[in-house]
Amino acid sequence: MAEINVVKHAKPERGELSRWLGFETPLFRGSLFGLNPFALMRRFTEDLDRVFNYAPLTPGSGTAWSPAIEVKEKDGKLLVTAELPGVKKEDVKVHIEGDTLVVEGERKEEKEEKREGYYHTERFYGNFYRAIPLPEGAKVDLTAANFKDGVLEITIPIPEAKTKGKEIPITEGTKAEEKEAA
Repeated sequence: MAEINVVKHAKPERGELSRWLGFETPLFRGSLFGLNPFALMRRFTEDLDRVFNYAPLTPGSGTAWSPAIEVKEKDGKLLVTAELPGVKKEDVKVHIEGDTLVVEGERKEEKEEKREGYYHTERFYGNFYRAIPLPEGAKVDLTAANFKDGVLEITIPIPEAKTKGKEIPITEGTKAEEKEAA
């Protein structure tokens, strides 16, 4: 009769069950039963960011930077304020294309740090482009732009908005019923 070797495995330790059941993959890195779904999502997004070489949009990162812009109407003028820290006046261009105000330029930033036994330098470059739609009737030929201390202010005279509204009087329930009866 043929001899058969029987090997008895010890009870698996915690975390070993996934290898026994064939669930050990690079995505899970351990047991499926103790998996935190939030950790899985964080890992998944980090992996996708790494694959697509995505950099978060943080100030100073130099990638996909867009300046903060505020648009408001005051005293018959449209006021556009753009915060452009670290940008020089020569690197900013303001122009009007049709009925759109365009603010574009390039940001160049260089940081250098020297200490004893340590030297660190970083350079960030990036273009920015913002388009602001202008209201109908804006007097683009009277547009003025001022740049001071990293803040660009643009003023454009606009016509006063004509309201075509009518105030409607509010009556109480009994009077409205009396008018309907009459």
